This record gives sequence, structure tokens and C-alpha cells, in this order.
Amino acid sequence: MAASVTFYRRLGFAFPEGAESLPHAEAELPGGLRLMLDTEETVRSFFPEWQPGKGGGASLALRCDSPAEVDAVYEELVAAGYHGELKPWDAVWGQRYAVVHDPDGNGVDLFAPLPSATE
Repeated sequence: MAASVTFYRRLGFAFPEGAESLPHAEAELPGGLRLMLDTEETVRSFFPEWQPGKGGGASLALRCDSPAEVDAVYEELVAAGYHGELKPWDAVWGQRYAVVHDPDGNGVDLFAPLPSATE
């Protein structure tokens, strides 16, 4: 839990102090949404037969303020030791795009419209 809370705090999610030592943590988001994290032990306490997925798992896409911010956030996370899956690039659909994995291997897409895509 501590590794995941630390990672998502770097991305701006406001988990309460002490969340890194709890079996369940929540960060409030605009519009009443929440990002919730649970340890495997917590999930198994409610669903004993549960097994981790064998596919790509969950993925989040986070919009950055600019293409330069995509690059900066990607570089910061990779420099902190997180796995960079896809280096920032200018995608054909008009976005600066990159992918980093969280500590559990879930993809976190970072993107921002390219200037030509918003004009």
C-alpha cells in the first residue's frame, strides 16, 4: 500500500496522512469520484477465492496541462524508479502521450493535446 500511495501522491492524488499504512485508502477527486486502493489481503477478506488478474489490469489516463508536462512527469517518475512503459511521443491522434507503470504494474497514461490539435 505504501508504494502505491506514494506513487499516486506524486501524481497529485490527495490521500490522507497515514493512508500508506492502511489496508484500504481513498483519495477524493472532483465531482464526487474517488480513487480507492486495497491490499490483496483486504480483497481476499471479503472474497476468499479472488485471484489477481492475469491481463493488463486497470489503467488510468491522466491529462496533463501541456506536452511539456507529459515529458516532465514521465521523467520524474522514471527517475524515481518507476517503470516507463512508453516514452513520451507525439501520437497521430494529436496528443503527447506516455505510459508509466504504478508499483503493481498497472498502466498510467499521461497525455496532453498537441498545440496543432487545439488550434
